[in-house]
Amino acid sequence: MRLLPLLPLLLCVGCAAHVVPPTPAPARPEHADAAPALSSAQPGAPVSPPAQGAGELEAAGASAAMAASEAVSPEAEEASEGEEEDEPGSAELDGFESTEGDEAEAPDASAEASGLQYTAELSDEELERQWKEDPSLLGSISVGFVHSGRMVNSVRFPESPDWLVVSPEKTYTTQETIDYLTRAIRELRARYPEAPLLRINQISARDGGYMRPHKSHQNGRDVDLGFYYPGGNVVRARAREKYIDLVMNWALIRALVTHCDVQVILVDRRVQKVLYEHAVRIGEDKAWLDSLFHAGERSLIKHARGHRDHFHVRFFNPRAQELGRRIAPLLSLQPEHNLAMHRVRSGDTLGAIAMRYNSTVSAIRNANRIRGTLLRIGQVLSVPLRGPCTRCPVPPPVVVPPRLLPVELQVTTAVKEAPPEPPAPAAPAAETPGS
Repeated sequence: MRLLPLLPLLLCVGCAAHVVPPTPAPARPEHADAAPALSSAQPGAPVSPPAQGAGELEAAGASAAMAASEAVSPEAEEASEGEEEDEPGSAELDGFESTEGDEAEAPDASAEASGLQYTAELSDEELERQWKEDPSLLGSISVGFVHSGRMVNSVRFPESPDWLVVSPEKTYTTQETIDYLTRAIRELRARYPEAPLLRINQISARDGGYMRPHKSHQNGRDVDLGFYYPGGNVVRARAREKYIDLVMNWALIRALVTHCDVQVILVDRRVQKVLYEHAVRIGEDKAWLDSLFHAGERSLIKHARGHRDHFHVRFFNPRAQELGRRIAPLLSLQPEHNLAMHRVRSGDTLGAIAMRYNSTVSAIRNANRIRGTLLRIGQVLSVPLRGPCTRCPVPPPVVVPPRLLPVELQVTTAVKEAPPEPPAPAAPAAETPGS
């Protein structure tokens, strides 16, 4: 009778893939990304290849235990209790409905792009020479998409007395992201010298790619930031919008929007509502606020499930993104960087993935630190290639749009950028007698 629980696994011998029922989801850490909707092929649900015997079953069990133990980072500073659904038909949150589209990657950029804008000083020949001889000369490179990408020459977010890095080993990013965020923090602290330390939560893994439990955070452009609370003490409650420091959190949003090239800020609509109302009360221009919160799919601040306890900020990285596009056909010149990113789907096996990309099972396992043969639906694998990648999607050209500035900053910027007036023509010299 003790063997009965194993019968479903043993009967699966010869199947394309065995889907193991997912375990209950743990509490979501503050730095967790948006949770995908449940479906029959739920991202995160484990998948194993055909059962081959007790040895593989044991390995799969060990891998499952390891995956479960990693579901919540031990460095998580606080945990959310989940998210309540909005009441159907409630008008309280009208105007805060815009959400991030899956795989969003600046959809308007490709229509506007023309030529090189951010790496024009590098000819194709010079780019290839530097990539072959010393890729580090190119600086940080953001490859692929935020939901399926990676990094070359990543940099760990620096420590500083002006902020707190919560999980240092999970805060690798590009130099552009570091420059943007540190600029916003220092602008805020110049205005509020006694501000508590901003908590920098997770960004990306050292080489980018899939990082549990996030959907995005794969190429160094997504940063999770903790909320400011009165006195700097984190409040552990579901309805964070009732406890956050409105002055400091709005100051952070304002600094990010006005001093950085931000693509999107994701935060729960209930948090948006209290921040919007605060900004109106202190006299911010309502038309400008509406361009941030109430512009439909063009809103800069959007709702995302699981973001009631932190801000998720996605920065444009014009140089790193453009370099990522340009080196795509050159990746095979550097074998250690010649990788494809593959999202695991139902029915996938390591052998089938290796065959599809001209790779090997051992290379995939080593690159992703996989023990055993267990895969998880939605997991993104780094697949080492033995030649040029013919299946790697390339993002559209990046074009950073003008920043959305309030009226008073638009005037200041226009004055700064106005061309100098030409000098007045010199008055003709007066003729002297006898000349």
